[in-house]
Amino acid sequence: MVVDLSHVFHDRMPGVRFKNDAGEPMELTARMQPFMTHSQSCAHYEGKASFEITDVAFQTSVGTKMDAPRHRFEGAADIASIALDRLILDGVVIDARHAGPEQELGLGDLRIPSDIAGKAVLFNFGWDRHWGSETYRAHPFVSREVLTRLCDANIALFGVDCSNADSTKDPERPAHTWFLKKEILIVENLTRLESLHGRSFDFFSIPLKARDAAAFPVRAFAQLHPPMELASDPRYKE
Repeated sequence: MVVDLSHVFHDRMPGVRFKNDAGEPMELTARMQPFMTHSQSCAHYEGKASFEITDVAFQTSVGTKMDAPRHRFEGAADIASIALDRLILDGVVIDARHAGPEQELGLGDLRIPSDIAGKAVLFNFGWDRHWGSETYRAHPFVSREVLTRLCDANIALFGVDCSNADSTKDPERPAHTWFLKKEILIVENLTRLESLHGRSFDFFSIPLKARDAAAFPVRAFAQLHPPMELASDPRYKE
């Protein structure tokens, strides 16, 4: 069974909000419109066929997206340099659904398995339920002691179902700084992580092979493994 963990990418979608040099609020988003419609193209094919081509413009840090090291460190590895075997990983989901707005969770607030080396570790705050609202911007986050635990465990990827791996009130941005320095990838704006609790799964997060891109939207999904008692049964198909 495959579980889609991505938000829909669409015209004028919600995105990160920040202030420009003039102090004015700006929000990242996407713009999508037909570049060529079926009616416009029909004449090119003598009325025997027609095609639509879509014009899309967006900033790379929108939607369900991956941060490469270049997102934090100038000149570091970009999205195109990430090998495919780093985008398909054993996954584990951490239950953080008890967190409130802007709450910091420490090690005592979470159950983190010991065997997480080389895995995609996904934190399920349940914050995707607030997608598109102001509450979505007031997301919880994990403490420096949790980040240290994950770094020391040599995880391969850190994922969250909220807009930022860090507290937006912390200018150091420790998750981005520590993880990306070690080339631990970050995926933000995941959804439906509650579907993964108690299940073994592979996590896929696949961006375009975009040269010089510091971040990029991904199609993230999980391939669930069959329950252990059924895995050896040749009759079992999920």
